[in-house]
Amino acid sequence: MGRRNSTSVPGFILMGLTDSAETQLVLSVLFLLIYLITVLGNMGMILIICLDPQLHTPMYFFLTHLSFLDLSYSSVITPKTLQNLLTSTKSISFLGCVTQMFCFILLAATECYLLSSMAYDRYVAICHPLRYEVIMSTVLCQALLTGSYLICLVESTMIAIFMSRLHFCKSNVIQHFFCDISPILALSCSDTSELEIIVYICAASNLVLSLIAISGSYLSILFTVLKINSAAGKKKAFSTCASHLLGITIFYSTMVFTYLKPKTSYSLGKDQVASVFYTIVIPMLNPLIYSLRNKVVKKAVVRVLQKREGSRQLISQWC
Repeated sequence: MGRRNSTSVPGFILMGLTDSAETQLVLSVLFLLIYLITVLGNMGMILIICLDPQLHTPMYFFLTHLSFLDLSYSSVITPKTLQNLLTSTKSISFLGCVTQMFCFILLAATECYLLSSMAYDRYVAICHPLRYEVIMSTVLCQALLTGSYLICLVESTMIAIFMSRLHFCKSNVIQHFFCDISPILALSCSDTSELEIIVYICAASNLVLSLIAISGSYLSILFTVLKINSAAGKKKAFSTCASHLLGITIFYSTMVFTYLKPKTSYSLGKDQVASVFYTIVIPMLNPLIYSLRNKVVKKAVVRVLQKREGSRQLISQWC
């Protein structure tokens, strides 16, 4: 009977990042500003790509979905974090916690494969430019995207099911600002070794396989670029990859640090700082990285604004 009661956890308490009221106020303002920039930046990126026909290419097809993923998993985490910072209510239901964890794993893991698809796209564009449109067909792009979602859907569903079956008889206080895997496992009085292995295998397969694809693509790009005689040609080739490489470096460094390690090495402070980066900061940075460093996107913004202004003038003339 006691074992049954231990599984019936009505909810958890998210302790958040700090107990200081002053620090909570500062963080709430900062996170709200970051979230607004994230929403505006990613929504703006999606709209510009959709509205400008010249950006209807495989590269920007993947970039649209990258913005969608960043916007989605930021929205899964940040609003609840802001609520916890601004109010005394820090509770989250058991179902809400599992749902938040499921959505986050699905979206973040899908981003790993999406980044590797973007690296492959850059490889084909630089190493096989004459065959680019044939290789990077609409069918292949859709298959890469659909495959990424399906693989991660299976993984996140499996982890969520195993997590929902854990027994919690120690405490319901999560030492984190969202329902992440490690702090929840730390609360369980069940044998979590099987689930830890599953989580580690899923995390390792997602990160390592996508990193292998990215590394292979960029090594091929490097060898191809080194064969280019002109300095201008080399600079142009590297500039097309700079934004993607910067986004990859920030995203993977925090993910590897957080998930490719056993539960016993979980460190509250360090893991929370890393989590803030990949859940709140990175979704804001990606649209800035891919727009401010991308002349094509800047020109597309100008074209879209000019079209809008032209439409206004036409309407005013008719009226």
